[in-house]
Formats: sequence, structure tokens, C-alpha cells
Amino acid sequence: MEFLPKEIDDYVLKHTPKESEILHQINRETHLKVMQPRMLSGHFQGQLLKFLVEIIQPKSILEIGTYTGYSAIAMAEGLPDDGILTTIDTNIELEKMIGSFISKADLGNKIIQLTGNAIEIIPTLNQSFDFVFIDADKRNYKNYLDLVIDKVNSGGYILTDNVLWSGKVTLLKDNMDLDTKLIDEYNDYVQSHPKLKSILLPVRDGLYLSRKI
Repeated sequence: MEFLPKEIDDYVLKHTPKESEILHQINRETHLKVMQPRMLSGHFQGQLLKFLVEIIQPKSILEIGTYTGYSAIAMAEGLPDDGILTTIDTNIELEKMIGSFISKADLGNKIIQLTGNAIEIIPTLNQSFDFVFIDADKRNYKNYLDLVIDKVNSGGYILTDNVLWSGKVTLLKDNMDLDTKLIDEYNDYVQSHPKLKSILLPVRDGLYLSRKI
């Protein structure tokens, strides 16, 4: 579902910084070679992620859900010289592809790529984070938040993708499928979370931006 008319979307992209050559390549190869390319963050959201990182200047980022590496590389491009991004994904079939993109981007010193179940991996990460991007399987969004909340530094940020779920969250609850209900419940959970101050941004498929109090 597109929330903006194409002519407005085109105008927005025209007035958004261009994606780097490696991001353009990831975009192209994802659409040519990988199933469900709509999962890609894409040009506008990628530049927004990079811009947020440039503003926040985090030293440590955790990304839950790598897909083909577009968002990880976009954020890493905005990291300070001593910043590190750790990204987790379950899809072992994309591991080499992601690794090759990281290498081509010359960001191997800034990105740690982990493959496996994030619910099992996150508790083993003995570090704190300034910024967390949640963009993996939607049914575990609440679990991911619960696992990372105490690992986020005070004043740090959590950004969650796809929280509008193609607009399905506006349906009557009786008409929602399971995924939509869980995302709707997650949005309510974030809104009322005592450790977070949050705002839901109607960007692409919805981004929930939270700051840890």
C-alpha cells in the first residue's frame, strides 16, 4: 500500500539526498534476485535512517532484521568513525550476499553481521546501545522490545518499522488478521511504556520513534 500519491512520492525523492552507489546496487540486486523486495527500506527511508544517525551520533547501533543489508549500510554510512552497528537476521541464505555488500561498501570495520535467532542472540550481547532499529518478524516485536529495553542507554532511541502495516491497523479489531492485531497491540504497548517517550511517524509503512527516558 502506498500512502502518498506517486507524483508526491517522486517529488519527495527529488528533494532527498541521493543514495550511495552501493545502496543503489543493493536496491537493484534485491529486486532482481530476492523474494519480497518490498521489504527493502529503500531510498527515502534509507536516507532518513542515515540522517537520524547523523543527528543522534550513536556509538553503538543494534539492528534486528538485516534482510539484504540496505538499512544497515545506510545507517553505518552516518556513523561516527568509532561507531559500530550490530545487525541480526535469521536468513542464512542471504548471509554471503549481505557480507559482500558490506565489503564493497568498505564498512567491515563498522558492521558486525550476526546470523541466527535474535531472541536467542540479544541476551548474549554484553553491551549497551544508543540506537536500536527493529525491523524483523512482526509477531516478535514486543519480545524484541522487552529484550533490548534494558540494553538501551538512557536517552537512547528505538525505531520500529512497519507499524502501520499497510493501513490494516485502522481496521476494526474483529476484522484484523493475527499479524495486524499483534502490531496494533505493540503500538499500544509502546505508547504506554513507562520507560519510553514515543511518536508514531506516518513515513512509508509507519515508523515508531521512541526515546528511552
